Amino acid sequence: MLSVKESYERLIMRFCEWAKDREDVRALLVIGSRARVDHPADAWADLDLVVVTRKPEFYLSTTDWINALGKPLLTIIEPTATADEKERRVLFEDMLDVDFAIIPSEKAKELLHAAESPKGIRQMSNVLGRGTRILLDKDEVISKLKAAAVTVEKQAPNKPTEQEFQGIVNDFLYHAVFTAKHLRRGELWWTVLCLNCRLQNLMKTMIEWHSLAKSDGKQDTWFRGRFLEEWAQPGVTDELRKSFAHYDKEDTQKALNASITLFTRIANETAQKLGYHYPTDTELKIKAWIEKTLR
Repeated sequence: MLSVKESYERLIMRFCEWAKDREDVRALLVIGSRARVDHPADAWADLDLVVVTRKPEFYLSTTDWINALGKPLLTIIEPTATADEKERRVLFEDMLDVDFAIIPSEKAKELLHAAESPKGIRQMSNVLGRGTRILLDKDEVISKLKAAAVTVEKQAPNKPTEQEFQGIVNDFLYHAVFTAKHLRRGELWWTVLCLNCRLQNLMKTMIEWHSLAKSDGKQDTWFRGRFLEEWAQPGVTDELRKSFAHYDKEDTQKALNASITLFTRIANETAQKLGYHYPTDTELKIKAWIEKTLR
């Protein structure tokens, strides 16, 4: 019986064989954990394949081509995590999970041009810099993108501008009030959704900046919260456990208070390390209003 790793490798080989003679397919690459050395794939990891093609609609609007790879159980279309494109996610027999990110060939060339800027290089590093297996590269665009992406590791990690920092702080405090209002109104679903999704996403960003600031830019914070338990500053995850709510009014109120306490603490510490202004008066007024409203 094949191992999970061997099953994915066979799928990759079948796809390469199928795609190599197709004129529309300009590049194929594996990204994510199945291409990484640092934090490599385990038995539960999916397979992330990028397909650079001149006919993206073919892969998004049809499904017959999937049968060349194996026996699919189901397939769905979702937005890609980056690049503002779409991906076809396929669940094969034996629960093999493959994400086909469909990238128009012209978009790949645009990304190469964008990668010449510091911001563009960092965006590419999140996709390609962590690990990439190039399977096909007929126009050598992906090789150039990968070369640009790995240069980011020689740069100091980006810290937020003061404007970006203020924006996240204001966003969090605004939606803390928003959450309290809906909790007071009795809209529990809407309250829990805002708390566990919107506020925690802002929390993730502040945890990243906090870790970068406290380590003087030396800590690798990965992307989209990956491996947060490893790189967050000591004590943060212990407090974070209290900041997610169950579908329960009393628990939601406790989680909101815990979220505000953690976010404002690490935001204050981050501001001090970066030399940025922190809106202490605004924070205190909002905390007092929420406490009074939910009493």
